[in-house]
Amino acid sequence: QDFIMPLPHMSMVQGEQNVTFLKKRFEALSNNPLFQGMEFSDDPEKLMEWIPLIMQGRASNEPIAATKIDSGTDVNFGALTRMLFDHLESKNVDINYKHSVNDIKRTSDGLWELKVRNLDSGTVERHTAKFVFIGGGGGSLHLLQKSGIPEGKHIGGFPVSGIFMVCNNPDVVAQHHAKVYGKAKVGAPPMSVPHLDTRFIDNKKSLLFGPFAGFSPKFLKTGSMFDLVTSIKPDNLLTMLSAGAKNMSLTKYLIEQVMLSKEKRMEEIREFIPNAKSEDWDLVVAGQRVQIIKDTEAGKGTLQFGTEVVSAADGSIAALLGASPGASTAVHVMLEVITKCFPEHMKEWEPKIKEMIPSYGVSLMENPELLHEIHTSTAQTLGLSEKKPVCS
Repeated sequence: QDFIMPLPHMSMVQGEQNVTFLKKRFEALSNNPLFQGMEFSDDPEKLMEWIPLIMQGRASNEPIAATKIDSGTDVNFGALTRMLFDHLESKNVDINYKHSVNDIKRTSDGLWELKVRNLDSGTVERHTAKFVFIGGGGGSLHLLQKSGIPEGKHIGGFPVSGIFMVCNNPDVVAQHHAKVYGKAKVGAPPMSVPHLDTRFIDNKKSLLFGPFAGFSPKFLKTGSMFDLVTSIKPDNLLTMLSAGAKNMSLTKYLIEQVMLSKEKRMEEIREFIPNAKSEDWDLVVAGQRVQIIKDTEAGKGTLQFGTEVVSAADGSIAALLGASPGASTAVHVMLEVITKCFPEHMKEWEPKIKEMIPSYGVSLMENPELLHEIHTSTAQTLGLSEKKPVCS
């Protein structure tokens, strides 16, 4: 309960055309074992049971529909990370906070030398390693470029900050218990899908609505205003210029988002919560993302919206880049790093991986019995089997 809570996940749409789309999608997914238990409704009374806060104050003739699956969760990844770090420290693993890797280069004997600065004392240490994983969020791109590996060429980054509106009014918060995703507006990028989420942080319940996009040239919340400029190198200049030319609509969208007043943001919230009051909602900057820009088959300067592992041909170094290099993708990312960088050990390591991840190498869609077994054991282990809280 310190880091995970059961929480229904929902998709909600408005308008006749969107309702038809959602119903078709529900019918297409209903036979898929991965979506077992999903429900669909366009009945206002049923929707009032599911999402009372969203349904209050709506015009009765407005077509609206939602799908719901009860097996969703809300995860406080900050709390989970701290628990995992405490566990590592109990196993005598050294974890150094307030340290920054300033440089990375290959030594003559094939090792990697890292220049590490202690941000409190200012002292600099040098460490060598056979293998390096660069997982520094937006800061990964600069270190990948400093490594000089050919796989890191022709890659750029574009920073976008995530802004949310948060509600801590207990009377409002008590009326909503779900993660509800809407549909991105026409022309808006995939990262802008609006959603109204119940969140549990330190066992305190609140509501988040967003995301709204912001812009800062920093690659990290605590980064430098020169991060974007210094990431432009001779090998990725054309890539970056091509991306700028191809993504004028995204640039326009970001400018419009940055210029939004609180009242304009409230207007977007009211598309979800018609009765939302400005005094109940405050602005919070969630974090900084750096979208990958690279040359692909689709052309030069293609903006990538996913997460990507870039590794050296000899497997001695790997970097995690992308829009969401966070906890939700961490296990998948690490399995990819292990496969790419340690192929010679995979046969030896596979039994242990399968012990940790019983579905490893198996399609759960094609093995519904295994899927059910994993769902059941996971729910029991994480204490998710008990009755879900009901909206008041």
